[in-house]
Amino acid sequence: MDQPALTGRAATMRETAYAKINLALHIRRQREDGYHELETLFAFIDAGDEMAAEPADADCLHVMGEFATGLSDPFGNIVAKALNSLPHGKDWAVTLEKRLPVAAGLGGGSADAGAVFRMVERAHGLPDDWHERAAKLGADVPACVLSEACIGRGTGTELEPVVNDLAGTAVLLVNPRIPLATGPVFKGWDGIDRGPMPSGDLRTIAREGRNDLEPSAIQLVPQIADVIAALQASGAWLARMSGSGATCFALYDTGEARDAAADALPPAWWRLAGNLR
Repeated sequence: MDQPALTGRAATMRETAYAKINLALHIRRQREDGYHELETLFAFIDAGDEMAAEPADADCLHVMGEFATGLSDPFGNIVAKALNSLPHGKDWAVTLEKRLPVAAGLGGGSADAGAVFRMVERAHGLPDDWHERAAKLGADVPACVLSEACIGRGTGTELEPVVNDLAGTAVLLVNPRIPLATGPVFKGWDGIDRGPMPSGDLRTIAREGRNDLEPSAIQLVPQIADVIAALQASGAWLARMSGSGATCFALYDTGEARDAAADALPPAWWRLAGNLR
């Protein structure tokens, strides 16, 4: 995995794998197939993992970056699967700079796969059944291909448009640097349907919504509660856990307020400052 920085590669294409957050995540029931019926509000940050691709004699993947070691099998991961699932002409050498924590509720792997889909779209166009191919890779992948605010239903693959009145909003992502697998968090959900996600624009749904997985995640990683409390006390108008955790997000009225909040956090916590797309 010891690869040169992306800035030193003569790549034909570059793409950011935008970090995903769930502004709201309502779990409605567990289905007979074992999956959960949910309603979620997807949003994306203008930063994330970075990917580059250039022509090669054979498809290959190189992984680098702060969180590269968190991928137990980088050569069989979702990026390689995404590339293999799409016709893309000549073989590609893909370099992935892993900037987002792994198992963090940010859809990192799904975002990486979404970036592959967008690069293929730019180079060759996507097949008509791209949504189905994306959904086979993971429930978050179709939304990550679009990387724009939307509503997800079913397992998260049934996408609906939403009025995005929060584009450009200052956002801070914070993770206590503790990986948290999705399966145990869903397993710990108490099974209570607390009602549907509200309707309206992005701000309304975000303010009035909730994340039904927060209690389960906090049982597994109590530090999540510390992160949320710190963000709530930092001047944010909304602070909540994203997805199945352990990353939390906070939304601010100004970039200055966001940056001041980031500077005041414990230095051991991972943080990423950006804006909503």
